Amino acid sequence: MIDKQVASPAEAVADIPDGAILAVGGFGLSGNPMKLIEALHAQGTADLSVVSNNCGVDDWGLGILLADKRIRKMTSSYVGENKEFERQFLSGELELELTPQGTLAEKLRAGGAGIAAFYTQTGVGTQVAEGGLPRRYDGSGGVAVASPAKDVRTFEVAGRAREFVLEEAIVADYALVHAAKGDRHGNLVFSKAARNFNPLAAMSGRICIAQVEELVEPGEIDPDAVHLPGVYVHRIVEVGSDIEKRIERRTVSIPASTEGA
Repeated sequence: MIDKQVASPAEAVADIPDGAILAVGGFGLSGNPMKLIEALHAQGTADLSVVSNNCGVDDWGLGILLADKRIRKMTSSYVGENKEFERQFLSGELELELTPQGTLAEKLRAGGAGIAAFYTQTGVGTQVAEGGLPRRYDGSGGVAVASPAKDVRTFEVAGRAREFVLEEAIVADYALVHAAKGDRHGNLVFSKAARNFNPLAAMSGRICIAQVEELVEPGEIDPDAVHLPGVYVHRIVEVGSDIEKRIERRTVSIPASTEGA
C-alpha cells in the first residue's frame, strides 16, 4: 500500500499552479482546511477557480485568498458572510456561479463517481434553468456575463410528468479538505458539520490533499467508521488538534434563572 503522508502543508500544495480549479471543503467555517489554504496563500498561487459551499469570511477560510485577489471565479451556494466577496463581485473583479446547495453537493459527488451530468427538479422555472443569473458585473451596475440556459426535459416520476434541469458534474484539478482523523493510506473520518462538504470536495478532485488533526497507522481506524476511503485521497498531512477553529457568529441565550436579574 502507498504511504500518502507528506511532511508539511507547504509540501502538500507545492505543485498547485496558477489557474488551477480547486474544490475546497468546509461548511461555513466548520471544516475549513486552513493550513492548506494558508500554505497556498504563502506560495503566491493566483488566478484560481474555486468550488466551495461558501468563501469563508473576510479574514478566515478562503477569504484570505480572496482578499489578495488570488481567486478569479467562485462556484458557491452561499456568500453572505464576506463583505469583500460582495465588493469584488459587484465591481466586476470576481466571477460567481451561484448554485443551489443540494445541486452543488451532487455536482461534486457526481464528478467523483464518474457521472458526467444529472437531471434535478431544483431550479426548474427559475434563472438557474432559464439563464440570466449575473456571473460577472461590468463595474457600472450592468451584467457583463450571465448564466446560460440549461437543458430542461420532462420525465415521468411517481406517476406524473415533471420537468428536470440538466446539471453537469464538477471535476476539480485539486481538492483541499480537512478531517478529524486519517491514516497513512488516506482513509478519513470527519467530525460533525465538517462532514457536510469535505467528502464531496475530496471525491471531485483529480488530486485530493487532506489535512488531518490526528494521523494514525493503517488498521487503527475501524473500517466501519471510515467516512471517505483512501482511494479518493492522494496526499495527507497532520496538522494537530490545537489548530485555531473559528465560528461565523456566536449566539448565546440568557439562562432562565438569571432573566430580569
